[in-house]
Amino acid sequence: MPREGTGPDFIEALARGLEVITAFGPQRPEMTLAEVAAAAGLARPTARRILLTLEELGYVRSDGRGYALTPRVLDLGVAYVRSMGLWEVARPHLERLVARTNESCSIAQLDGSDIVYVARVAVPKIVGLSVQVGTRFPALPTSLGKVQLAALPPDELEAVLAQPTRSGLVPRWQPDRAERDAVLREVRARGWALTDEQLALGIRSVAAPLRDGSGRVIAGVNVNCHAAETPVETLLDHHLPLLLQTAGDISADFARLDDVPHVTVPAVS
Repeated sequence: MPREGTGPDFIEALARGLEVITAFGPQRPEMTLAEVAAAAGLARPTARRILLTLEELGYVRSDGRGYALTPRVLDLGVAYVRSMGLWEVARPHLERLVARTNESCSIAQLDGSDIVYVARVAVPKIVGLSVQVGTRFPALPTSLGKVQLAALPPDELEAVLAQPTRSGLVPRWQPDRAERDAVLREVRARGWALTDEQLALGIRSVAAPLRDGSGRVIAGVNVNCHAAETPVETLLDHHLPLLLQTAGDISADFARLDDVPHVTVPAVS
């Protein structure tokens, strides 16, 4: 996140507050004041004022020794998902897809060079990486990321991938530019993407793009499985056709939602 904005309307205090929130993560769920200041690149007095403000607002708690986020932080992400209508539109389709494949299914969107999960229906299975709404992974080695990266114009693709990942994960697949471009061309041509243990051992998935009413790719939907349980043939021969149908159904619902007129009725006093 930029510390300095590009115009006179940039609010640096707000930017610093968001930096403090995003400084917490799986490797540091609780931090002292000094650790928060170091992680966010702030002076300790500034970090202290921000933490006290966040604590008063209910986004941070303190036990006297350190600070940790509270579940209220989820409201920030849930507000985004609800505003997009993603969960309401996608839920019945994801639930049907899970019932037909007996595998976990998710929707994710691009955020810089990462994907962020915004909807998920999970099947209780042991997998190498924990996934929930809000989880982020590097986009390129994931099927969800590939279907979205393949839809970007060349200049935008380079700008997106030039951004450092904020996932904290180093993927197994580290392609050079030629291999990367060849893979994305293939994804673009066939309309779906496969990832076979490129992100991490044991993780295998296939994804399709989700589109809005104008045909623009706005997210990806996938079927995820454990490589030791589900062979690639099953993923492609059985799960993929169901996934493509589901992606089309969700995209069609998005298009219908865009066409519905929205009327605001004034409250009766």
